[in-house]
Amino acid sequence: MSRHGLSLRTAWPVAVLIGLAGAAYTAWVLEVVLSTGLNPVETYVSELAAQDQPLGGLFRATDFTAGLLAFAGGLPALLGLLRHAASRRPWAVVGWAGVTLFGAATAADAWLPLSCTPTADPVCAARETAGLVPATHQAHAISSSLAMTGALTGVVALTVAARRYGWFAPLARYGPALVVLELLATVWTLSAIALFTAGRGTWALGAGQRLQVLFVALWLGLLAYSVHKERRTRVHDARRPPVHEERRPRVHKEHRT
Repeated sequence: MSRHGLSLRTAWPVAVLIGLAGAAYTAWVLEVVLSTGLNPVETYVSELAAQDQPLGGLFRATDFTAGLLAFAGGLPALLGLLRHAASRRPWAVVGWAGVTLFGAATAADAWLPLSCTPTADPVCAARETAGLVPATHQAHAISSSLAMTGALTGVVALTVAARRYGWFAPLARYGPALVVLELLATVWTLSAIALFTAGRGTWALGAGQRLQVLFVALWLGLLAYSVHKERRTRVHDARRPPVHEERRPRVHKEHRT
């Protein structure tokens, strides 16, 4: 077992699953080539998966896939840390718990879609304000909040762990920049949501949220690469033949009688 709780056998599937989760989490970019009828600058990302949208089923499927993959990748890493006291570092445990929560909540999000698109449809927005929409709207808000809370926790905590404990060199090097960008995008998104809820327009809510989601996906890709690279280094070191010290010839001193 390595110092970061991932064995050679576990590290490879964790890296693959997390990397695929990051790729699936960017499926919303398909709106660039597909006709969704929604303005990406103004609308929630989750509105692509609304029940009244023609491509809603596609985006719900990709959300569920992303969440399932992230959960399947984060859980064994978390359990590996919890099983081995030597690897149980607080920042790492919190970080992998965040990734696991993100995966579970994102998968649940796909099963709790919006019924309509409140930022694009005034009738839907009025019904939502009046509480006349299905309960899935409120449930969706909770699952989305949990997913982003898990993502932010994972992004920050695992990046801190990489720098503090000397793990995952690429994440330690490039992770802080993504942390800053993710936090800025989150502030933008939350501010825009508050303004929209207060009836003051969308304030490019969609652009902020898409950046927020994009930075999470990029961070997942960086995490996957970091796990893979560390595993590859360990395999290389394990195959390296041991270095033996050269034996020096013993010098016999002549003893005078």
